[in-house]
Amino acid sequence: MTASSTKQLTTPTAEHPLFICYSRCTTCAKARTWLRDHNVDFTERDIKEDRPTQDELTAWLDMSGLPVRRFFNTSGQAYRSQGLSKRLPQMDTEQALQLLSTDGMLVKRPILLDGRHVLVGFRQQQWEDWLANTNENSHNS
Repeated sequence: MTASSTKQLTTPTAEHPLFICYSRCTTCAKARTWLRDHNVDFTERDIKEDRPTQDELTAWLDMSGLPVRRFFNTSGQAYRSQGLSKRLPQMDTEQALQLLSTDGMLVKRPILLDGRHVLVGFRQQQWEDWLANTNENSHNS
């Protein structure tokens, strides 16, 4: 099991997902530890250094089925300082995604992508369900 850090474009798969995180985020550290403890080989991308593009965010939103507000880091300083709790409800999806693409610190983290699924935030049970589904599918192929 190895974790690589890269800025090159990689296509995430269930066997080698993309882990998007922020190095100083304790929740991201917990998620990274969880991935390593479960022998998940992943590529790591720093959300502040290599922020998601609007096209990426649009694809992730579509893949996730989540409302756009779930992609915002509502506990972050950038969210609070911009008064987004009041502004976000007035934005359409495209405006919200454009705003997210301007500052990686606005984006909820960590994000785990496998090409078919998008996990936003670290909720251990959700990640365990993802891993069980991934393992089940790899044995049925």
